[in-house]
Amino acid sequence: MDPLTAIGRVAASGMRAQGKRMQVVSENIANADSTSVQPGGDPYRRKTITFQSVLDAQTGGERVEVKAIGRDRSDFRLVYDPAHPAADAQGYVKMPNVNPLIEMADMREASRSYEANLNMLDMGRQMKARTLDILR
Repeated sequence: MDPLTAIGRVAASGMRAQGKRMQVVSENIANADSTSVQPGGDPYRRKTITFQSVLDAQTGGERVEVKAIGRDRSDFRLVYDPAHPAADAQGYVKMPNVNPLIEMADMREASRSYEANLNMLDMGRQMKARTLDILR
């Protein structure tokens, strides 16, 4: 396989991984205020994503893949709101362990990583086009 195709495969794997990361972050942001429907029940628990490097046998390069989508086991925030339907016997409501500021920073980082992979793919295409022009 030619090196330019390998560049494309590596860049595409990075774009897929960052796209999945953006989906996870989006879900976390969308559920930042989702509480339980039962009194004292657990609310939405923040999702996390981890990646792994995988050797691509066809190209000899390394690709990135999603290793796992897990759950953040940190404590829930407690908010005193005795009128809330999910309040426990003491009047506290468990709120999700999602911090929108952290999620927005993670989204920005994922977006920039996606863009870097897109630029790498574009540079590979340009290199291929220049090589073909030279060979003509």
